[in-house]
Amino acid sequence: MKFALVVLCVGLVGCGRPAQSNAPANATASAPAPFPESSQQNPTRQSPRIVFLGDSLTAGLGLPIDQSYPSLIDKKLKERGYDLQVVNAGVSGDTSAGGLRRLEWSLEGDVKVLVVALGANDGLRGLPPSELKKNLTAILDRAKARGIPVVLAGMEAPPNNGIDYTREFRQVYTDLADDYDVRFVPFLLQGVAGDASLNQGDGIHPNARGAAIVADLVWKELEPVLPRRN
Repeated sequence: MKFALVVLCVGLVGCGRPAQSNAPANATASAPAPFPESSQQNPTRQSPRIVFLGDSLTAGLGLPIDQSYPSLIDKKLKERGYDLQVVNAGVSGDTSAGGLRRLEWSLEGDVKVLVVALGANDGLRGLPPSELKKNLTAILDRAKARGIPVVLAGMEAPPNNGIDYTREFRQVYTDLADDYDVRFVPFLLQGVAGDASLNQGDGIHPNARGAAIVADLVWKELEPVLPRRN
């Protein structure tokens, strides 16, 4: 894990890079862009939705759209007979504050589950863990008010921020998972970060094999809160 976190420290820089993204070119933390185009998205269809709110790790930076982990989960849903629309609301470079700003728009429609995978860029920029907690709390509060189950995916802070920061950063996720009693993935990149064979050439973002591992990790927490199949 120590090696993985060292790699993550360097790798998370890419979460804020606009290059080679499958999101629009103006997708930044300060100016959120529309959802990336996806074969899973059809604006005219009113099927119940699962929304993935995240950054470039969710958007699938550097991958074909159908290989991002939300798209791989979409395949699992279809294979199992779920009539659910996957909305990939991942925007490269986004922080927890950026995710919060576009939350209401992201939750348009009949949202059945919200997957929250934010914080990588907060850690990269050394933003206060208290701000991360405030933003994620607001997201969880709004989801709770609407009766939307949440899967919370945690992130590790770059170790160069110091031991205390790393501990406080990690604690934000565990505290919120306990306080809100939500399904919890402690580290979104568990088993992927630090393994060159599972990452793209930049050593930053998962390749197709790595994205499949992330999809399986998230699926284990997502499946128990899915609505019943018709």
